[in-house]
Amino acid sequence: MTFRERAGLKYFVFESLEAQSGLVHGLFTRRGGVSPSPWASLNVGGSVGDERERVRENRERCFRALGRPVESLSDLWLIHSDQVILAAEPGGGTPPGVRGDALISRRRDLTLFLRFADCVPVLLYDPRAQAVGLIHAGWKGSLLRVARKTVERMQEAFGTRPGDVIAAIGPSVAPDHYPVGEDVIGGVRQAFAKQADQLLPNLLGQTRFDLALANELALREAGVEKIEQAATCTACHVDDWYSHRSENGRTGRFGALIGLREG
Repeated sequence: MTFRERAGLKYFVFESLEAQSGLVHGLFTRRGGVSPSPWASLNVGGSVGDERERVRENRERCFRALGRPVESLSDLWLIHSDQVILAAEPGGGTPPGVRGDALISRRRDLTLFLRFADCVPVLLYDPRAQAVGLIHAGWKGSLLRVARKTVERMQEAFGTRPGDVIAAIGPSVAPDHYPVGEDVIGGVRQAFAKQADQLLPNLLGQTRFDLALANELALREAGVEKIEQAATCTACHVDDWYSHRSENGRTGRFGALIGLREG
């Protein structure tokens, strides 16, 4: 994973995805926007108290930086679920009221764009079927294996073969900043059984949950073999990333973008 800078914005790219000529992607840091504290500065979340005009400008800056028309944006009303949505038309991308936590598409006039602040961004690219996916995985979605279900939905919709998929797992809260209670612990043990101990390390006398690893395991269950991990903790690096936990819920959202190039 490597930083890039363009049009005044700082963003991350994955080496495995950047090597694909038919693809554009980026995970935008919080730098280079117009929002004041506590959302400073590239907040793309529209439901965290920031003014709509500033959020719109920040989103437009992201799209301009990567040469995508903002009208191509396809996003979702996120609900911490395992719902996978086939992106429809540009300009919002899904009919009003459609909710979920993963988008898939093979349309070149669409750009998938979701928002994060500790939850796990997962980017998917199938170079053979020319299809993409973008996932927002919190603890609930991770236990429901939203990452695996997104790959399965790509199989159904596009004929994707899991072995062809290139997956990238972005910055998210790491176990050392993610102590969990009995409800999450019980859910992990029920969902992952033999793998639960691996996902629930004990640090400083508290049980933690490894969200990124849970999604890697779900991808491997689906048959995905090529997985790149950012291995970056949002809570440790609030100079670059928004963190709901580190900033006590008073913060913005950073954007992740993926789309197929025209032509």
